[in-house]
Amino acid sequence: ETYGSYSLADDRTVEINDSNRLIIENQTVRMEWADCPDQLCVHQKAISRTGESIICLPNQVVVSVQGSKESELDGIVN
Repeated sequence: ETYGSYSLADDRTVEINDSNRLIIENQTVRMEWADCPDQLCVHQKAISRTGESIICLPNQVVVSVQGSKESELDGIVN
């Protein structure tokens, strides 16, 4: 179930089901707060490229960057 779809161009704070707080700023997105015990999603770096994601498994929240903009090249394997 999709909770929402937001542009990285517009800075905003998104409250997700009273369990997570997402911050979109400077064309990046990060998890600012979560009520989960492990806090792995909060400690993950901000994301901005197509295909990157932040996952809060205990709260069943997945944040992903989608769009038509091509992601930067990370590496080449031959």
